[in-house]
Amino acid sequence: MHLAYPTIVAALLFSVGVYGVLARRNAILVLMSVELMLNAVNLNLVTFDVWYQDRLHGGQVLTLFTIVIAAAEVGLGLAIVLLVYRNRQMVDVDRLRALAEDSTRPAEPEPEPAEAAENEPEAEAVEEAAP
Repeated sequence: MHLAYPTIVAALLFSVGVYGVLARRNAILVLMSVELMLNAVNLNLVTFDVWYQDRLHGGQVLTLFTIVIAAAEVGLGLAIVLLVYRNRQMVDVDRLRALAEDSTRPAEPEPEPAEAAENEPEAEAVEEAAP
């Protein structure tokens, strides 16, 4: 088998994955497109491992590592997508830019532990005095 066939298939897979990442708005479809790109890389790794006839099969070992990383990425990515959907009722990537903090609003200072401890006895005294 020629080296060109699997590399062309891998290039097509990678191109479809890049198009999916750039053109899609749904976060799940973006994750699927990233998986397509990783599979294209895996196909190239195995193809060149067979072509060079490596005794240690380095390309296949790297492919296994890539599959493990891809599985972890999918698990974490889907967990994030589910949490975003639970909070926002949407998974539109373009509309999720509102997750960043508002830089125009100043941050509210948190009370120091000493100030919080001083205010607690006063609140208890007020509650006891109320009928």
